[in-house]
Amino acid sequence: MVSPSALLAGADPHFLAPSPQPHSAEQHELRDGLLDDPAHIDPKFLYDALGSSLFTAITQLPEYYPTRCEAEIFERHGQDIARHIGPVQTMIDLGAGDCAKAERMFASLRPRHYVPIDISADYLESAVRRLRLSYPDLRITPIGLDFSQALALPADIAPEQRLFFYPGSSIGNLDPDAALAMLRRIRRQCAGGGLLVGVDRVKPRQVLEPAYDDALHLTAAFNLNLLRHVNGVLGSDFDVGDWSHVALFNSERSRIEMHLQARHPVTVTWPGDARHFAAGERIHTENSYKFTPPAFTDLLRRAGFDGIEHWSDTRGWFSVFSARA
Repeated sequence: MVSPSALLAGADPHFLAPSPQPHSAEQHELRDGLLDDPAHIDPKFLYDALGSSLFTAITQLPEYYPTRCEAEIFERHGQDIARHIGPVQTMIDLGAGDCAKAERMFASLRPRHYVPIDISADYLESAVRRLRLSYPDLRITPIGLDFSQALALPADIAPEQRLFFYPGSSIGNLDPDAALAMLRRIRRQCAGGGLLVGVDRVKPRQVLEPAYDDALHLTAAFNLNLLRHVNGVLGSDFDVGDWSHVALFNSERSRIEMHLQARHPVTVTWPGDARHFAAGERIHTENSYKFTPPAFTDLLRRAGFDGIEHWSDTRGWFSVFSARA
């Protein structure tokens, strides 16, 4: 639940932070995931300040096609997309990161109010400071929030002509049931407005897997950094050197999977518990589902959207969907 009184220390007075999740709740979530079979860690723990910076670097890699494909779509079809969306009072940017993707749309969409939301509040705050220098007339209300479970917005954000912007295929990080629930939550928050969402498409394994296992090993560093973050939250003793990054395409489930794999037998401890991992045993850290346009259109319709249009890059690797609520 967002609380305007919960301000970040030293932050701009318009920077809203969520009422923090109790540290014990995060610890409980991590402990349950690590003791499960198979072990797993929620991908939100990838995005501490360092993880967010690493992900921004990943988007510049030659293997990581989604950012370039999406940028091509916005460049080639930006005016058509803007006409389909219509007037925008408030642009709500989910998983805003460095805010660069939304910024490229300001000229065509002309929002009066920009609301970037990201789980990494410190990283977002830095990006917003830059935006405020470049767009002094744009009202900006950044929110540090884990929106994967709840999507609560401050009461002073106008309900009319809301556009939810969900770029970069982040919707694919959710399993199908969770993605449908997320889209329904968005739909309830933007009646009379709409959604602009980036969607990664099904394509050959030889294109997909290098995007998540690059030659410079930046994605490996991004995945391994999660263990450092978990140590800080849980008080565990993961040694990054005990683990290796694994990325693979699961064709049956149409998703890329990221894992951390034990290089040798290792026991990880934290206050009150421990878990032994055999050599080769994995911790599942992230999924990235890939869609066909008909499949994602059906998902939007089931969530209650209509007026659905989509645009693709020249290779048909990525799509941007616009849907009305």
